[in-house]
Amino acid sequence: MTTDIEGLDRRSDWSGVRVVVAGFGVSGYAAADNLLFLGAQVTALDESTSEEKAEKAQLLETLGATVRLEPGATATLPDDVDLVVTSPGWRPDAPLLAQATDRQIPVWGEVELAWRLRDTTSPGQPAPWLAVTGTNGKTTTVQMLQSILLAAGLRAAAVGNVGLPIVEAVMDPEPYDVLAVELSSFQLHYTSSMSAESAVVLNVAEDHLDWYDDEPDDVPGARTGMDQYAADKARIYERVQRACVYNLADPLTERMVERADVVEGARAVGFTLGMPAAGNVGVVEDLLVDRAFIEERATSAAELCTLDDLASQAPHFVANALAAAALARAHGVSQQAVRDGLRSFRPDGHRIAHVAVAGGVTWIDDSKATNPHAAQSSLAAYEHVVWVAGGLAKGARFDDLVAAVSGRLRGVVLLGRDRQVIADALSRHAPDVPVIDVGADETGDPMGRVVDAAAGLARSGDTVLLAPGCASMDMFANYGARGDAFAAAVHRRITGTD
Repeated sequence: MTTDIEGLDRRSDWSGVRVVVAGFGVSGYAAADNLLFLGAQVTALDESTSEEKAEKAQLLETLGATVRLEPGATATLPDDVDLVVTSPGWRPDAPLLAQATDRQIPVWGEVELAWRLRDTTSPGQPAPWLAVTGTNGKTTTVQMLQSILLAAGLRAAAVGNVGLPIVEAVMDPEPYDVLAVELSSFQLHYTSSMSAESAVVLNVAEDHLDWYDDEPDDVPGARTGMDQYAADKARIYERVQRACVYNLADPLTERMVERADVVEGARAVGFTLGMPAAGNVGVVEDLLVDRAFIEERATSAAELCTLDDLASQAPHFVANALAAAALARAHGVSQQAVRDGLRSFRPDGHRIAHVAVAGGVTWIDDSKATNPHAAQSSLAAYEHVVWVAGGLAKGARFDDLVAAVSGRLRGVVLLGRDRQVIADALSRHAPDVPVIDVGADETGDPMGRVVDAAAGLARSGDTVLLAPGCASMDMFANYGARGDAFAAAVHRRITGTD
């Protein structure tokens, strides 16, 4: 193999390039499929033997791929390999990737592959990327951004960690005008050449720390897992062309912008829930306003929309809207399109979703709040809360969250495997708040027990809030199933039906 791997792109001759695709989920399948289309020799490996993956494997095998779906399939990297393309979530110390590193074989993520496969030769192409990351709010912000771009009459799509696999988007025969790209820390870890038109880090807080290992203390400059997580998030700002958007309430995001190596002329634009200074976007009374992308920004602001135009006025939802608006404005989208896009946007289910009101108590499903930072943002939107929490903590701590919201808590109902981590934080920082532990028993109706316990703690005017601060897979298939179970249990209790 004599091809320069680092020089491979959409127009390269991929014949003879031997690629191993690690993981055969949505992004892995998209990568394997498009690499076959380009002429590469593809081997896809995964430990899962699900029926859906088996059907996709059969399809790719008819096109010439080798697909192994079985326990142990990813333990050993094949001998003749020129490139490994890894799916998001694979740790660098996974045997397959560690062997690639030891053998000095390049490891790309799907995002890196997609960036290299953009069409750079057709007029008006490639479509610029407006990139979003952060511990919380990524999907909502990207979907808001897509809504704004569509309102502007652009052919746009939400891609990456949400929606369409990004490789499929860049290889689409009908090119997009612009892409709204959601990127996780996992995806950014394996990305080295991306140059987004504009990018935002919404916030940075503890999450996915089980994916990172603290470096040994005796190593000079050793980094904690949190340091590594933040460093991966910061990669989104590297080589940004127009605007690095950051959160004025999160100083770490500003430091990331200050340290980033950007294209000359790229600007720093902050977003704030307060009155914005010149160069930023923010809120004035009941208006979201722009003081960054107008010529007269030194003395005035341009109205983008009103708070009433948004599906929710929860602080974190408003912050997401400001970030999406800033990225769109950096791309040249009009004020009217920002307003129309935000006005028409409705968040996906299980994000501060209203379930019911009964007896003066409001029931809210925010099952998507899968880490402490997201749960704290959700809790901050309500004055008196019965908090439903627990699940898989992923190495996160809850002391800061509990200390910040203790005055809002009417009571807490805990469930799930790592509920004791939250209970310990409550005992330290909110010892007078009533806590009911319903356990981690999946038999019977666990969410029914939760709802009954929460109803016993709530008073008229309170909100019962499912904002678990944890992942769901210890007791539920996913956060959606957890939220559905909560809503169903609430409705059963209110209506008195089974």
